[in-house]
Amino acid sequence: MKIKNLLPLFIASSLILVQCKKDENVPSEKKDNPITDILGSDDKKEEEKKEDEKPKVPDVVIPRKDFGFFPWVYKNTDSVSQKNKKEFTGKALYTILALNRLDRANIGAADTLVVPAKIEDDFLIYSPFPGHVTSLENVKKFVFFSYPIQAYGVYEYGNIVKWGPTSMGKKATKTKTGLMFANWKKEVAISTVSDEWKLRWNVNVANFDGIGWHQYAMPGYPASHSCLRMLEEDAKWMYTWVDTWVLNKGGVSTRAKGTPLIVYGDYPWGKRRPWKKLLDSPEANNISEDEMNKIIEPHLATIMKEQENRDVVIQQVEAEKKAKADSIANLKSQTQLSANMN
Repeated sequence: MKIKNLLPLFIASSLILVQCKKDENVPSEKKDNPITDILGSDDKKEEEKKEDEKPKVPDVVIPRKDFGFFPWVYKNTDSVSQKNKKEFTGKALYTILALNRLDRANIGAADTLVVPAKIEDDFLIYSPFPGHVTSLENVKKFVFFSYPIQAYGVYEYGNIVKWGPTSMGKKATKTKTGLMFANWKKEVAISTVSDEWKLRWNVNVANFDGIGWHQYAMPGYPASHSCLRMLEEDAKWMYTWVDTWVLNKGGVSTRAKGTPLIVYGDYPWGKRRPWKKLLDSPEANNISEDEMNKIIEPHLATIMKEQENRDVVIQQVEAEKKAKADSIANLKSQTQLSANMN
């Protein structure tokens, strides 16, 4: 169990907003803990408070896939294809689209779709990401984007809560990789490149580069102008879930950063699409917990520092709001008292 230390407020500079381009919990025994032994009573109370705030939930385990995948030539007009088109609707269709990195508008453009032999109600079963990542156990919210398999995973305190497909930057306009943080968000953002490009549920993650995640066409391969495209349902969910930055007065500098994310790796350009390999092995796209830890750990100190700073800032913001409300209430009370006296 890692012990968090309260760090001073960290202020990060940010310039004018740039629109997106085209798109275990194991309680420690204090008598055996050398760190808590040297803490004062106030420090110990603060540590205990942090432990209480962390949800006490079991680790998520993604079961091994005990089913295979079969190819479906969507354009065929044979009886099997027609039967599939009638049978695969709703959740089943979402699952198939997600596994093939497609949206409904582009399903007809696919040559062969990868279809699981068993359509599960819980989409997490198809996750290529591990259910639990130990390096994230103290991180409240985190998003991991894998360039190689064009997918993202959402974590809370080390447990995966959602995953989905993405279409990232094409070869000529690759998506920036590395650690970033959510900045601002807007339900419908208009691209500065073309006012015809409407980016729904847009969350900016690299203000200087104009990169964000949002809903846009999902053609089944990396096709964006550096942004991270999502299905409509996913983008809307992420829009509600994400924490955005907190700005200082005047809006030209950052007081606290939003949800952290890491974009990692590169796409196998010119080769077979990674999800097609599921036809050979249902585990073909899986990323192990050890791999995730190795990618995340070099960034963990920065992630924790920004999270702790955000906690402090949010407390300050709440205190400022309360002080302002109290001041207004006091002024109203004094005004009312003065009016009654007159």
